[in-house]
Amino acid sequence: MPRYKLIIEYDGTPYVGWQWQTNGRAVQQAVEEAITAFSGEQLRVQCAGRTDTGVHATHQVVHVDLSRNWRTDVVRDAINAHLKMQGDAVAVTSAEAVSDAFDARHTAVRRHYLYRISNRRPQPALERNRVWHVPRRLDAEAMRIAAQRLVGTHDFTTFRAADCQATSPLRTLERLDVEAVGDEIRVFASARSFLHHQVRSMTGSLELVGAGKWTADDLSAALEARQRAHCGPMAPSAGLYLIGVDYREL
Repeated sequence: MPRYKLIIEYDGTPYVGWQWQTNGRAVQQAVEEAITAFSGEQLRVQCAGRTDTGVHATHQVVHVDLSRNWRTDVVRDAINAHLKMQGDAVAVTSAEAVSDAFDARHTAVRRHYLYRISNRRPQPALERNRVWHVPRRLDAEAMRIAAQRLVGTHDFTTFRAADCQATSPLRTLERLDVEAVGDEIRVFASARSFLHHQVRSMTGSLELVGAGKWTADDLSAALEARQRAHCGPMAPSAGLYLIGVDYREL
């Protein structure tokens, strides 16, 4: 069966996350319903990373196996037409024919996330569901310096959700950068894989550093404690974006 790689963007605000749930509409549900409407097939798509309720994506990657060969532009445009008719805040930005060896999840070697903080006194009006509004002034440079304490291979128990299903808390964080762009602070995180709520938990603790409530040593101590109770308040889902996925050459 022909396999297609789809790049998908979505506003996570109205969804219960990527994966099908019983308590609301999921992004996966929207995509699969559009594929069924276009192709007539009941299919499951596989994604690179399951995002939580309210989390956005500019570059989610999925693969799907269709029963016939379609032109890639037809696949993209037909799925989008049905997503639009469904009223979903989801779009396929590209479709590519790939070999059966490609797997959106298992052949991924790196995932990239962005967290956006609106750091100004007035609350955001146009992007209120797309950023974390922090009205107190944050020191982005202090956050950037402290963030480097988390880069590398560590036991990230402090920064994982209590219900995280990963078999090990060990992860290798390849990048954790912080930069200020106007009134916005952006946190970039890259790793092969992340624990549940890891990026939001790290960002919430970095916010304490930016506010002057924690030092870089406090962040290191939280990491070394390996206890969830030592984590700062978790940043809300609205500011988090999946922005890229890297794959090995097949």
